[in-house]
Amino acid sequence: MPDPLRDDFPALRREIDGQAISYLDNAATSLKPRSVIRAVSEYYETNGANIHRGKHRLSEEASDAYESSRTVIARYIGAAANEVVLLRNTSEALNLVADGLDLGPDAHIVGCLDAHHSQLLPWRRAGRLDLTRVDAHGRLDRDHFRTLLRDRPKVVVLTHCSNVTGVVHPVRELIAEVRAACDATVVLDAAQSLPHRRINVRDLDVDFMAFSMHKMLGPTGVGCLFGRSDLLVTLRPLTVGGGMVDWVDLDGSVDRRIPFKFETGTPAIASVIGCAAAIRYLEELDTAKRRQHDQELCAALVGGALARPGLSLIGPPDQTDRIALAALRLDSGIPAGEVARLLSDSYGYMVRSGHMCAQPLVTELAGGEIIRVSAYLYNEVSEIEGFYQALDELLSWMAPPTPCG
Repeated sequence: MPDPLRDDFPALRREIDGQAISYLDNAATSLKPRSVIRAVSEYYETNGANIHRGKHRLSEEASDAYESSRTVIARYIGAAANEVVLLRNTSEALNLVADGLDLGPDAHIVGCLDAHHSQLLPWRRAGRLDLTRVDAHGRLDRDHFRTLLRDRPKVVVLTHCSNVTGVVHPVRELIAEVRAACDATVVLDAAQSLPHRRINVRDLDVDFMAFSMHKMLGPTGVGCLFGRSDLLVTLRPLTVGGGMVDWVDLDGSVDRRIPFKFETGTPAIASVIGCAAAIRYLEELDTAKRRQHDQELCAALVGGALARPGLSLIGPPDQTDRIALAALRLDSGIPAGEVARLLSDSYGYMVRSGHMCAQPLVTELAGGEIIRVSAYLYNEVSEIEGFYQALDELLSWMAPPTPCG
């Protein structure tokens, strides 16, 4: 599968000091295929007008293209178009729900220790947040989760896939347990899972789901919030201003219907149009081959880490229920950030270092900064093998000296 796909991604043709790059930072953001780049360029080259307020031809064409993209995104997740709010990123989407539910400061919220900061901080501000523990490999402690549900929380916030361990949690089972235990609102962060596997919000029975298009081949600047229409209607807008009102006078204002009442000001029009092209690109791929390729990449990442005594894999030592992502803890005294820079500048491997915006989890499982390697559909197993070879070479001369005597 990868060979013809690589030709669709112009960034992969770039070289650094004569060294071809290998992009392995896909959990942060994915590269963009030509069809997406072309869709964005065509909007600026042939139109460029604003949407929804103008009556002239260009504005109406741009508005139609924008709303058509919303429909494409909604169809991909099994939602109605008016249930998809187009925002800047997953962070804004989750903040909208956390603030818009208008919870009291004592409202009980159940979350998970492996939450991204975007799923952790808004809920910490919104109420009293309790985090479900994880085991040594980053899988949820189901018994602890059930214990927290006994207190009948108002909201349960779940992470479908950890951006540190790569673990894909059984959210269908978890949501069923929530429904059986209490009448909580369920909010799902699908930013890491949706790029790798399609999700149907009806089948999951989720109330809200947030994700970012830039992690699944789309342009940056577009985050999506799915919300059940009956719940979106009751949600308070996070921001107010132009574009989200039908009427304003000296006595008050009237909000537009959903989803428009949450979309203030001029949006990222070109980027949203490019998102439809990204969805179409994903839909044209062979699902079975894509899943098999992802499993092969995952096996290479996990196997390469386990075969090296100088590395510790943060996450499960198997390929079950995880994406092609490996978080690596280096031996003490070797700075992860310096290793990531050298891998880039000397070998052409683009990887991530740090706490991955999930510092509580990384501190719990790794005790400090890590290296994260994440592969996607245009990567090859040979790239992962080459990455580990480059890492071996670096670590051989960066290792602290052995004490004498």
